[in-house]
Amino acid sequence: MNFLIIKKSLIAIALVVSFFGCQSCQKNDDGIGDVKPPTTPEAVNVDFYLTKADQSILFKKQETGVTAWSGNSNFSINVSANKTYQEMDGFGYSLTGGSALHINNMSSSNRNSLLNELFKWDNENIGVSYLRISIGASDLDAAPFSYNDLPSGETDVDMAKFSIAKDRENLIPVLKEILAINPNIKIMGSPWSAPTWMKTNNNSVGGSLKPEYYDAYAKYFVKYIQAMAAEGIAIDAITVQNEPLNGGNNPSLVMQASEQAIFIKNHLGPAFETAGITTKIIIYDHNADRPDYPISILNDPDAKKYIDGSAFHLYAGNIDNLSLVYNAHPDKNLYFTEQWVGVNEQFQDNLKWHTRELIIGATRNWCKTVLEWNLAADPNLQPHTDGGCTECLGALTINGNTVTKNVAYYIIAHASKFVRPGSKRIESNYSTDLPNVAFKTPSGKIIVIVLNNTGVKKTFNINVTDEPITTSLDAGAVGTFIW
Repeated sequence: MNFLIIKKSLIAIALVVSFFGCQSCQKNDDGIGDVKPPTTPEAVNVDFYLTKADQSILFKKQETGVTAWSGNSNFSINVSANKTYQEMDGFGYSLTGGSALHINNMSSSNRNSLLNELFKWDNENIGVSYLRISIGASDLDAAPFSYNDLPSGETDVDMAKFSIAKDRENLIPVLKEILAINPNIKIMGSPWSAPTWMKTNNNSVGGSLKPEYYDAYAKYFVKYIQAMAAEGIAIDAITVQNEPLNGGNNPSLVMQASEQAIFIKNHLGPAFETAGITTKIIIYDHNADRPDYPISILNDPDAKKYIDGSAFHLYAGNIDNLSLVYNAHPDKNLYFTEQWVGVNEQFQDNLKWHTRELIIGATRNWCKTVLEWNLAADPNLQPHTDGGCTECLGALTINGNTVTKNVAYYIIAHASKFVRPGSKRIESNYSTDLPNVAFKTPSGKIIVIVLNNTGVKKTFNINVTDEPITTSLDAGAVGTFIW
């Protein structure tokens, strides 16, 4: 009897303890108790724009996905605004002759809407701040031309017949509309070729500049800058030659480093000085596999004094090579000026590669600009010269008044909308899984651009002094975070 009473008493005590002890228990999805309720994530005042590799989200502001960092073992991107690097001039595209043709052929209302979306600096638009245009034709014009084309056997060393009339058809009208929207946009001009009568082969393809025409060609640059200024278009910078080691494009011109140095120090630089031209002179404008080219020119003090910096493409070489040029001449600027997207390439591959190598890689290697090639083409990738690029997909495909946004649009938008001119790159630790770059804007905002460079979803922290966060990106996704 005593045993039974004791047993019943123990059972009763156990039931009471169980009842009261489980008032703080919450069942999980399997109906099993003893699971603590999740802590509600603390809201943060951080904007988050996302592009996914599968295109299900394309540069859209997210209302979720960012929480306050409450301590965890995830990888942390540590950002320090106290350590600054180069000041940015901006992000943008090449406005080729073909791009200008398609934009100019749109209806006035559709063109105005597109140009505002691209170039207006406000909360609604992507705020492109830098453009590269060709001096004369590029290979994405319908045919090669210069501003001083002459019948065979004629020359014009005084530039008496110089004319930018061809640019008045499409390029100049579009530039004037852009400048009306954003008068602060910076414009770089790059020649694909000198006039054929100045060249060793009298042809738009290849050949070199004859030394006897170095003065005439310097005057050609002066006349160009003055003619554009007369149209109300300031040319902030010129590169001396697009891809000077590529003689196979149409148009093109081969200019070795030693030739470029002589041309600058003895002809172009003095011509600018005499004419009172302050347009920046930028050298090289070719691939990252030849950092020796700009370094050798900058090693010549008589040339260096006229030079603002060096420009690069990445069809060959490693983006980290750009820092070799900076380290050799840290008083000179670096620019990334061209990279094309192939029409037969995959969206997700280009989103990852261009964001990693250019938006992040080029800026982490001191570049003040990142420019994609090119702004627009039609559905047939026209126009292009005979021998020009037949697979260059524009950031936009324009078919009459219909505009389709392609991957280069989103690549640039992730930076251009937020990292406006005057922003400075600031310190952040790098990860091969989560490549990133950070900036501080003139208004004091912190911008961090991150790529998930892996094949799986990644959760991570961004440790910014004012408001550390925890967030995640799907495989191949790009996020821009704004404090």
